[in-house]
Amino acid sequence: MIESIKKLSALLALGLFCISCTNQPVEPTKTVLRDGELPLPADYKTWPKFLADIQRTDNKQVRDIYINPTGHAGVSGKPFPYGTVMVMENYKAHLNAEGAVQLKDGLAAIFVMGKGEKWGADVSENLATGEWIFSAYKPDGSKSDVDLKTCRACHAPLKTKDFVHRFDEYFAQRTR
Repeated sequence: MIESIKKLSALLALGLFCISCTNQPVEPTKTVLRDGELPLPADYKTWPKFLADIQRTDNKQVRDIYINPTGHAGVSGKPFPYGTVMVMENYKAHLNAEGAVQLKDGLAAIFVMGKGEKWGADVSENLATGEWIFSAYKPDGSKSDVDLKTCRACHAPLKTKDFVHRFDEYFAQRTR
């Protein structure tokens, strides 16, 4: 009984067992999650911005990233705490003649990255990202069939930055 209460408390703290999620909630007894099992939090737009308007002219995208309050409470130079969840919105970008973003237009995809104890343990060593896992969604909030190995391959080289792109930039610009 006490173990079940601890597991439910952990999920509630992570925001993974909630009525307000746009997708089905994670089972209350399942605390170790795998890629594709992170729900898209319905309230993520109320979270602090990790970074906004990140221009990716190489693939004609602009990205906005949100971080939940647990992650936002993280400390510069240290790994993010368990329970950290980040949501990245990828928007289509129209480039001008010089190749700079002229217009951010149309949500193309949403990705969720979360950290929990023993998460991602089933991943091959070359794609390991600590205890972070990933999920992908379409603009309407439905699950996407994007190969999450792509997320892992992009984040795997960032071990010294807790596998998070723009780690230093976030802490340098963050205000409390």
